[in-house]
Amino acid sequence: MKRIHLFEIEDFSWFPHWMRTRLTRLINVMHRIIGTEKELTKLLKPLVEENESKLIVDLCSGSGGPMPDVVDNLIYKEDIEGLKLTLTDLYPDMSSAKKYQKLDYVSYYTKPVNATNVKESLRGLRTMICSFHHMKPFDAKAILQSAQDDNTPIFIYEISDNSAPIFLWWIAIPINFIMCLFITPFVKPLSWQQLVFTYLIPIIPLAFAWDGVVSNARTYTLSDLDELLEGLGSNKYKWEKGTVGDKIKKVYLIGKPI
Repeated sequence: MKRIHLFEIEDFSWFPHWMRTRLTRLINVMHRIIGTEKELTKLLKPLVEENESKLIVDLCSGSGGPMPDVVDNLIYKEDIEGLKLTLTDLYPDMSSAKKYQKLDYVSYYTKPVNATNVKESLRGLRTMICSFHHMKPFDAKAILQSAQDDNTPIFIYEISDNSAPIFLWWIAIPINFIMCLFITPFVKPLSWQQLVFTYLIPIIPLAFAWDGVVSNARTYTLSDLDELLEGLGSNKYKWEKGTVGDKIKKVYLIGKPI
């Protein structure tokens, strides 16, 4: 595989939860800036319409990501009735869980959920938005195998196709650091911790810069996905992969029952 599995700081269990939340809120800002929800709405619409349960179970949701906005688009712009979203994470964000209690079509599952072993009670269209790269190949294949074994549709999306030469994986670290300084004021809600540990003690920009470039190096390319999909697929379940976007190519993978 071209992909290399370097470490991301926010993956470590010792990393303070409040700091992880500040990082995931920055990621939410990035999604809003590049318009992730528009592409996701277009890609997910046909898959959602085929899903009889009309429930989306988002895995590795962090602070929510773009999926609440995507579901909002699908309900109010695409006229898909009865659609609901359940957000989950290995490290649930309790403050985000409280925020989404206000919406009748979004809920946050407050118990830890491992993406490789989704509970039977969370049965619906599974989504992984910019989180599949966190998984080592063994776990990544287990996630795909689990969806196929459960005859459940799954949608995976990354905001990179990892097409740059692998020896240049580190080059965007200073760019990401500076970007963090500019986009922090757009974080919602904006806390004093976010400001102090960005502008006075720049721990958040350092973590954001490192994790951002590592995410790209960890992203499974289309060829890497072919390796993960070896032995999968049948006359009852099919897989589809590809890229979307013009200036920035993004990778997607869809698995669904036939």
